[in-house]
Amino acid sequence: MATKDLMDISEIASKLGLSENEFEKYGNYMAKVSLDVLKRVQNKKRGKLILVTAMNPTKEGEGKTTTTIGLGQAFGRLGKKTVIALREPSLGPCFGVKGGATGGGKSKVEPSDNINLSFTGDFPAVTAAHNLLSAMINNHIYHGNKLRIDPRRVLFPRAIDMNDRSLREIIVGSGNSDTGVMMKDKFVITPASEVMAIMGLSSGYSDMKARLSKILVGYNYEGKPVFAGDIKAEGAMAALLRDTIKPNIVQTTEGVPAFIHIGPFGNIAHGTSSIIADRMALGLADYVLTEAGFGSELGGQKFLDMVSVIGDLPIDAIVLVATIRSMKLNGGAKDSSKEDVAALERGAQNVLKHVDSLRNYGFEPVVALNRFPSDSPAEIKRIEEILGEKKVTWSLSEVFAKGGEGGKDLAEKVLKALDNTYAIKRTYNASDPVRDKIVAIAKKVYGASEVIFEKKAERDLKNIESMGLGKMHVCMAKTQYSVTDDPKLMGWPKGFTVTVKSVSISSGAGFAVPMLGDIMTMPGLPTAPAAEGVDLTDDGEITGLF
Repeated sequence: MATKDLMDISEIASKLGLSENEFEKYGNYMAKVSLDVLKRVQNKKRGKLILVTAMNPTKEGEGKTTTTIGLGQAFGRLGKKTVIALREPSLGPCFGVKGGATGGGKSKVEPSDNINLSFTGDFPAVTAAHNLLSAMINNHIYHGNKLRIDPRRVLFPRAIDMNDRSLREIIVGSGNSDTGVMMKDKFVITPASEVMAIMGLSSGYSDMKARLSKILVGYNYEGKPVFAGDIKAEGAMAALLRDTIKPNIVQTTEGVPAFIHIGPFGNIAHGTSSIIADRMALGLADYVLTEAGFGSELGGQKFLDMVSVIGDLPIDAIVLVATIRSMKLNGGAKDSSKEDVAALERGAQNVLKHVDSLRNYGFEPVVALNRFPSDSPAEIKRIEEILGEKKVTWSLSEVFAKGGEGGKDLAEKVLKALDNTYAIKRTYNASDPVRDKIVAIAKKVYGASEVIFEKKAERDLKNIESMGLGKMHVCMAKTQYSVTDDPKLMGWPKGFTVTVKSVSISSGAGFAVPMLGDIMTMPGLPTAPAAEGVDLTDDGEITGLF
């Protein structure tokens, strides 16, 4: 969409009732919103929050962001005051496998190229704050090491917002004595940074700074923990993040306001937009659509059990995005572009598993069947029958091709779902030990019959208890391609075992991270990365960024 067709961001801000001194323009089409707005709206009646999650995705994704945007546009066409809340895209996936993350077709957030690339500088600021702490850790060791930090037990890595597998394991300080202490190190991609998670869960400046100070950076020679606050890093880190904590506001292709703010990974961290953006949106609009990363057993579970608790966020309805192509792949099809009703029937069990899980939370989700050109009439008819047999409310979503008009039926069914009053049945109690929370998620949400803790995980749990962090929230790290910890177990597996290899600590963010399998915190580029198709014309137009 050409920028000439977009409204000035002042008009979008006006739709939400923002005054001129409550937002700061970044050009004509993007702005940051002052945290003062939170104070102004905190006592207002809150809007309705609709959580958008999904079945287990293919590597290309199932159009969850496109559906969220299109559904928001459909609400707008029905005359509803609506705001969309999404995560910010990462450069790694943009130039890697998935490409951009701003929706598609006639359901996008704009200006998409800016949002996908530099945007308002939030990711560079998070990267800088992260690497400032890394530099201060090494600098402290170099200048006498008063805290007696053990270089072999430094946990905090470095960060860069790019897929670069060569940075997964590195050696720093390999020159002479002036280059610092030689030690092992590594990089994580910026969305996997604990700083990013902290930004998503902070309620304001003081909370952000307190959380930054609690980041566990490593252990000393006596085995005692060392935190960022011990390094005296939190003040400077917070200064770098002063503007980053302010939500960004843009617009959809149909002029619906959209908050795009913060971008934590959905399998390492919690995978949702910021609490601040959601709270602000709830005070400014009657309906808020917020998206959770990957499937309902990952981002959805984390939002329901953790993010909504920390942020005191109501959840009034849930939309579950599904696709026929993903169902066919879950059913064993080799080529999802070809009609295969038998594979669809088998793979539909994956959607039913997610529906079952969300029903266990106390919700009746509305399934949005995101239509692709390869979906055949026979396949659509069969999934209608399968969902009907299980009394699942569903709608054929065509927001990619038709924008908000293609999501009207879905919007009307979601509005009807909002007439119900749901009481969330959470997976665990906040006071439960970390171990019990892990087991509860694995058994109640994934459907595991047994949970095995390897020796390292057992040691990690004992360490968490000894540090007084035994009641932290849990943010499971596992594959997004299956409800289990095995990406090859598709559909709705039964009687499987989940294995916890280790449990790391994100003490600043306030959660423990059980590692279920080998989850990459620094992805690599594929054989033919999306970057090969991105270009800049002589007129300064970016092409190939989808």
